[in-house]
Order: sequence, then structure tokens, then C-alpha cells
Amino acid sequence: KDVQKEREPHAYLSKEEVKEKIQSYNSSVTDKLKMTLNANGIYTGFIKVQMELCRPITVQSSQSQGRCPHSNNETAFYLPEGCMNTLHISSTNTVREVIEALLKKFFVADNPAKFALYKRCHKEDQVYTCKLSDREHPLYLRLVAGPKTEMLSFVLREHETGEVMWEAFTIPELQNFLRILDKEENEQLQILKKRYAAYRDKLEEALGGVWKPG
Repeated sequence: KDVQKEREPHAYLSKEEVKEKIQSYNSSVTDKLKMTLNANGIYTGFIKVQMELCRPITVQSSQSQGRCPHSNNETAFYLPEGCMNTLHISSTNTVREVIEALLKKFFVADNPAKFALYKRCHKEDQVYTCKLSDREHPLYLRLVAGPKTEMLSFVLREHETGEVMWEAFTIPELQNFLRILDKEENEQLQILKKRYAAYRDKLEEALGGVWKPG
């Protein structure tokens, strides 16, 4: 399991240090996702975010974009485990803006406030995770850590608030959740019925062999 780690204070870099860091970063990149330094000192680059969501998300169809929220063109479903997404961002983009951009990219209609961005670090065979504040800058963290995801990776999760705050969800979202639960319950019920039917057939077959008149 991940181990929660206290946030480490940032030592922000000078313009010259940023330039040197970007040169070193780009020389180590193996997937062509390099960073670019602009004349105004702002730099751009890519981050990869792994989606680790326990609850279903509400996705709005592209045809319903711009219409009233939570229309009939929305669908709730679970994201596949280990789903990874790549975002092109700048050094000025905050964690909150990254979350909003990520959800917008995939037409997720859920409130961005329901989600949090975490950084994950691997040190001495131990995995550490830390929830990032809304004002932190993910691309800066990527630059300082270097391009290797083994050193630093980003994870999107729901807020860890203990029990689910169901009152924070809209009526259409709750209805979608119920439909998903009903479907999953029915699927599990069918699996159990098949399992016990097969078990019953084997028992009857065994009993027939024992009590067969000779």
C-alpha cells in the first residue's frame, strides 16, 4: 500500500537554473515528450496522469457539449484500471487547472472539486504518495524530478474524505450509480446461480452413482 508522506518544501529555481534543468531533462527523455522554454521564462511540456478512480464518472457526449449540465446524454461508468492520460501544460498551470483540463479532455461532467491530484515517488523499495495542493505546479515537479516516472508520477483520485458524501452528487448522478449497482448485482447473481447449478449437478451425479441399484 502507499504510504502518506508529508509535503516537502519547494526551492524554486532561477531562470538560469530552469534553462539548465530543461536541457538536462530533454537530454534524458526517451519518449519525445520534451519541454520547451519560451522567451518570457514560461516553459511547456507533458505530464502523464494515471486514473485511479474507485467510483464511476459521468461522461457527457460530444453532441451535448454546451447544453445544460446533467442532460439525458450523460453516461456513468467505471474507468478501466490503470488508465493513463497525457496532458500538454505550461509551468504556470496549477493542480486545479490540470484536473479541470483532464476532465474536460474526456468530457467528464463531474465537479472537479470531487477529485485530487497526487504525486507518487519510489524510494528505497517503498512507494510514497502525497496529495498536491490546488496551487502547486505539476510541470515544475516534473522538471525537478526528471522524466523518469519511476522517480515521480501523477495520480488522479477522488478526495479521501472517509465515507462518501452522497449529498455532493446530483440526482442524475445518483440515478446512474443505482443503475450501475443494479447491473452489477444482477451479473453477480447470474454467476452465483451458474456456480450452484453446476455444484448441484455434480452432487446429483455423485448420488446417482452411489444409490444406483445393482
